[in-house]
Amino acid sequence: MAKLEIKHLNKTYNPKVVPVKDLSLTVEDGEFLTLLGPSGCGKSTTLRLIAGLEQPTRGDVVIGPDVVTHKSAGDRDIAMVFQSYALYPHMNVYDNIASGLKLRKMSSTDIQQRVAEASRVLNLDDLMRRKPGQLSGGQRQRVALGRALVRNPAVFLLDEPLSNLDALLREQVRAELKQLFEKQNAPVVYVTHDQTEAMTLSSKVAVLYQGDLQQLDPPQQIYSRPANQFVAGFIGSPQMNLLTLRCENQSAILGETRIPLPSSAVSPREIVLGIRPEHTRLTTPGDSTTITGQVYLVENLGMSNLLSIKVQGGEETIRALLPTDQTWSGETISVALPSNQLHWFDVQSQMRLE
Repeated sequence: MAKLEIKHLNKTYNPKVVPVKDLSLTVEDGEFLTLLGPSGCGKSTTLRLIAGLEQPTRGDVVIGPDVVTHKSAGDRDIAMVFQSYALYPHMNVYDNIASGLKLRKMSSTDIQQRVAEASRVLNLDDLMRRKPGQLSGGQRQRVALGRALVRNPAVFLLDEPLSNLDALLREQVRAELKQLFEKQNAPVVYVTHDQTEAMTLSSKVAVLYQGDLQQLDPPQQIYSRPANQFVAGFIGSPQMNLLTLRCENQSAILGETRIPLPSSAVSPREIVLGIRPEHTRLTTPGDSTTITGQVYLVENLGMSNLLSIKVQGGEETIRALLPTDQTWSGETISVALPSNQLHWFDVQSQMRLE
């Protein structure tokens, strides 16, 4: 198999529309890379540049030893799975899966062998004579995956393949995808705006915003050590608390609480403090950093309640995930902010401070 490299990739439509800005990434054999970000961040454009569906303004796409920047999509040895499934409505499942192999003039024996193997892996044996109109959304998506798998390509590209599925089916197919691609040796590039898909499927995640790469790391690293304020706010549900606080004598002031600043924060006037709602907890004896406030909103999430707390002695609001075994609305409570779960960001650069 072959690794995928993109080097200083840029796509400029006009001076005001630059969806991809000097992007460099490497995806090794067997690695699952997700391009994650909000709408308009450049993730789908990047995928189209890798696929050869668009030409870059600058930069190169390399698959294995070959620079394929100016090769057509058909000459790049890639397989792409689209959001819309893109199945032939007049063909049955077998012919849809085999269509790409027939175009490559493969022998009937080889085609039958590859289709049978993909059908077994994707549990499609009972559907081979049906047409797409007779299939559910999840079945259609598995057929689209089967058409990609039989190619044995150098690189797999998937463009939001689960976005058309309902929530329960998306969860089921996501688990199937993870098992399926763990057995593949080719690089996989997956595009989504859904952070749950990115966190559960990927070996690495590239977070994009306005055409720029914000962070490239394993999912747990992106969750626990976001590189900047955008990544901190984008990753995680519920969203991380991000509070701009006044600083005084190497402490940040949150209501009536003083919180020691990190060593890299040199006498700032303001700083951004981040803490995830799930990392807050009710205070216990010995907690060093606590805040007190009044609960003015309770959102029941099933396993826990999401509380919005107006901080006593300040204007800030902090959200906390706490157990559902107590009624909180209107109460004044004290919440601990564990020091090892605090994130600090520079107000100007928005970069992480250690």
